[in-house]
Amino acid sequence: AFPGVDCPAVEDQEVTLVGPSSSHFTRTARLFALELGVPHRFEPVLDLTSTDRAAYADNPALKVPILVDQHGPLYGTENICRELARRSALAERVVLRGQVGERVVANAEEMVLHAMSADVNLIMLGTPAAERDPPKVRRSLENALAFVDVELDRALAALPADRALSFLEAALFSLATHLPFRKIMEVGAYARICAFRDRFATRPSARATEYRFDAAV
Repeated sequence: AFPGVDCPAVEDQEVTLVGPSSSHFTRTARLFALELGVPHRFEPVLDLTSTDRAAYADNPALKVPILVDQHGPLYGTENICRELARRSALAERVVLRGQVGERVVANAEEMVLHAMSADVNLIMLGTPAAERDPPKVRRSLENALAFVDVELDRALAALPADRALSFLEAALFSLATHLPFRKIMEVGAYARICAFRDRFATRPSARATEYRFDAAV
């Protein structure tokens, strides 16, 4: 159970979410699990440089997050969010990627996912960022954020008013907090994104999934 979620899950069997606490893709999945009241445990990946499939719940792509249940592993943030929604009694009030026909929402979802991938690419290049960033990757990240910032109010207004959670919101919050956490860039220039981030940050799920680097106990 999670504070604020009083709606029981459709399936009571606990699932395991595998990934690092420092990952925005993992945080997106964790937000879904917490917001939708799906019973789960979190298993952090301690070494993202590992090439051992076992460290990633046998994901052959060596990527996170992974959901593990009685049927085995499920790979990919979007797939995991769909499965978590399916397991939740709040499923009808969850807005998954591609579920809203308005193009402004589809484009915002695409730009957020692109920015998340660009963020990871820049992290993998190492530091100092200013010396090693490919100009196109950096510019595409900034352009994507600028687009989302301009269109965010329209995109949010196009979502169902009675939604419990949307993929766009969970992913955007995870991205907006990840960029400064990993010192890729500050987001203060994007006023609408910052206002949204600050509103979403008051949710118990956001406080429960704050970014940190996991360490072996």
